[in-house]
Amino acid sequence: MKKHNLALSLGLATALFTGTAVAQTAPARFESFTYEGSDPETSGPLSPGQYRNPILTGFYPDPSVTRVGDDFYLVTSTFSYFPGIPVFHSKDLVNWTQIGNAIDRPGQLDFARLGLSRGVFAPTIEHHAGLFYILNTCVDCGGNFLITATDPAGPWSDPVWLPDLEGAIDPSLFVDQEGQAWILNNGPPEGTPEYEGHRAIWIQKFDIARQATYGPRKVLVNGGVDFSTKPIWIEGPHLTFRNGWYYLTCAEGGTAEGHSQVALRSRSPDGPFEAFAGNPILTQRGLDPTRPNPITSAGHADLVQTPDGDWWATFLAVRPYGPDQYNTGRETFLLPVDWSGEWPIITTPGQVIPYQAQRPALPQQPAPAVPTTGPFRVVDAFDGPALPAYWMMMRNPRETWYDLTSQPGSLSLTPRPVDLGDNANPSFLGRRQQHQHATAETVMRWTPTRDGDRAGLATLQNDDWFYFLAVGQEAGKPVVELRRRAGPSEPAEGVVIASAPLSSPGDAARLRVTARADRYDFAYAGDQGEWITLARDVDGTILSTRTAGGFVGVTFGPHARSAH
Repeated sequence: MKKHNLALSLGLATALFTGTAVAQTAPARFESFTYEGSDPETSGPLSPGQYRNPILTGFYPDPSVTRVGDDFYLVTSTFSYFPGIPVFHSKDLVNWTQIGNAIDRPGQLDFARLGLSRGVFAPTIEHHAGLFYILNTCVDCGGNFLITATDPAGPWSDPVWLPDLEGAIDPSLFVDQEGQAWILNNGPPEGTPEYEGHRAIWIQKFDIARQATYGPRKVLVNGGVDFSTKPIWIEGPHLTFRNGWYYLTCAEGGTAEGHSQVALRSRSPDGPFEAFAGNPILTQRGLDPTRPNPITSAGHADLVQTPDGDWWATFLAVRPYGPDQYNTGRETFLLPVDWSGEWPIITTPGQVIPYQAQRPALPQQPAPAVPTTGPFRVVDAFDGPALPAYWMMMRNPRETWYDLTSQPGSLSLTPRPVDLGDNANPSFLGRRQQHQHATAETVMRWTPTRDGDRAGLATLQNDDWFYFLAVGQEAGKPVVELRRRAGPSEPAEGVVIASAPLSSPGDAARLRVTARADRYDFAYAGDQGEWITLARDVDGTILSTRTAGGFVGVTFGPHARSAH
């Protein structure tokens, strides 16, 4: 594979856009952005030969993994964030480096004005005959599609749409022992659904050369492993061949605390399948909810085999700080698969997912340049030609509103009359909150020119739920203010919940947010002065998935907005 710089472009070259930005006021210049986090349960010393869970902290849900030779590749969901579908590489299943984003050109998909938890759901990655495949669903923006690449770092092709899968989600590719390719997916059941969450797993043949499905579609699983219990949301199907059996593994039970992974098997890829009597093969439901530092909602697993024949599973789970309350989103975990019997087992009944476990028997790799687990600190100095690949924006850009060249060594954002709550593409770039206890800090140079101009540091769950610590102008005077949007009934720019006058905008050249599980603090300072707390112990539960809904996690980042 050819080498790629980690600081990959978001693919926003001016030639790709349909318009050009019209500055409403002077650009806001951000000289640095620092993220730091440490959680007690993931920060202790590791014993020799151990690794930490989660392997990808923060909003990295629905992991899918594949192996090519000695290399492993993993993708996760990003919904309506752009660029979308991060692609990671590892040689030991523990240390992961993001090598690109599969959706990195605005023209590949159009998220329009979709909610932030629509867009691209549950990608799967496979490799066959020298070509990488990602299958995915663009929910409310085109349906099911595949993209391909000879190099997983990109570029990835434009989507090839799969119209036979209308109404489906979670497609995956499987090539059987005879070389026949198949596509599996979650879809509506045959006939009328009998209860809420009644879905089915389908299969259909796929022509690799033509990149098209063909032939009849067939139901493999109706509802779940035991239809009499009215199982909900059978999804995320994967096929694995082992010892003459085709094993079908699927998520079941919804994405909350009832989440699980189940297994079935057949002598043929298209069934009939029998369910494992010991299902589920992975879950945390039914455990003591008062246990310390719980991991919950585990499921959506994908199995992968190492070169030596060992089996491992990546899957999603969450680390709540309260009753099903978490702001860090659904994260990627890793556990070994016990295949000493005839069925794959990830957790046994009552087994608690560990924060530390024995690492795979693979050559240990150096820690990645950008850490993905444990305590860490990352400083973005904005001194390269492109943003690192982990920065994202809300939906596709329609114009050029940020750059790294007009003021070298800084990120410049053009303030535009687009608010965080407008279901659009505001001048906002975010990176994930990856710890319950975290700090994000930025250094900003900017002077507002009219009342209503604002620039600063956003803490965002989605369009309807966020905080914005900003320097602005009110009644002709500079101010620092904290705005909150706590639901769609509040204004798109949020409401002011704390403010202080400034003698000049430079008195708030530094902005900081500190997360402490369900509490957040917001502070500002001049270049050299002491930090001044503008608001302390602000309610962080409004940023939890339980309150805000959806499937994403909190992102921190710079935002600039103009009055006109």
